[in-house]
Amino acid sequence: MAPAEDDISIDEKRVYAGSAGRTDAYVATGTGIVRVSLSADKIGAFDMVARDAARDVAVLARGEGADLVAAATPDGLSVAAVGDDPDFEPVDDEPAVAVGVGKGRDGGDILVAREDGAIERVAFEDGGTAVASTARLGSVAEPRAVDGALVAGAEGVYRVDAGRLTDVGLDDARDVAGSGMPLAATGAGLYWLGNGWMTVREGVADAVAADGDGHAMAVVDGDLLVHSGAGGEWGDETWGVTDLPVDETAVALGYGPGVSVAVTDAGTLCVDAGDGWRHQVVGVRDVNGVALAVVE
Repeated sequence: MAPAEDDISIDEKRVYAGSAGRTDAYVATGTGIVRVSLSADKIGAFDMVARDAARDVAVLARGEGADLVAAATPDGLSVAAVGDDPDFEPVDDEPAVAVGVGKGRDGGDILVAREDGAIERVAFEDGGTAVASTARLGSVAEPRAVDGALVAGAEGVYRVDAGRLTDVGLDDARDVAGSGMPLAATGAGLYWLGNGWMTVREGVADAVAADGDGHAMAVVDGDLLVHSGAGGEWGDETWGVTDLPVDETAVALGYGPGVSVAVTDAGTLCVDAGDGWRHQVVGVRDVNGVALAVVE
């Protein structure tokens, strides 16, 4: 097992990160949030940084001040500044089921899906963790995921547009990717948005993620698919099955600078920086989401 975060000094972390820099993966689970330090495909220390159940997690990059990591929990939205010692603090008490990063007039904020179906935009004070404003955008039946301007719900996919929600189709949406080409994982298959929603592959699609630069991953019928990014095409022929180094099913997907991350149902974190997957068992179950933050 990797050493506990408390046993690694800041100087040692810098040596570990090296020229590749350090990225932290925040894994939301039913028992709390686990942070895993990465340097390219090298997996370093991991520790539990929040011990309350987390249903989802997202990272808000900011130009000034520390970036924020936000968690959707049964007790509300909580946030922490990205760094060596993140301290999650609740900012409201409305149960949340999903969280993502949206684009607002001021460049970026957090979109939160509440347990009752409400979708809210939460803006934070410059450089701090205090809430500056909250705006209700509408509601959807049984929201499940938020990414970019997209919301996945039991009755389909919705887009945040001009401060309100617009139904953009499909049904039984389980996950969405709103960076770059819009993608949706549903109970009927994986879709990309061309001239309407176009089928990538039929089957039960449970998760999808994209980096906004042509790279994407999805889980369909338990298989992990990776998009090749060839020529800007998104049809079935541009996706292929990849094998993880463990016989487990990926349930949470994420991207960081130059890295792909998949976390399995058994609590194994897998990372690929272009030379194949490496993995580390982080000892958690009930994995609900993963988000990556650049530390240095």
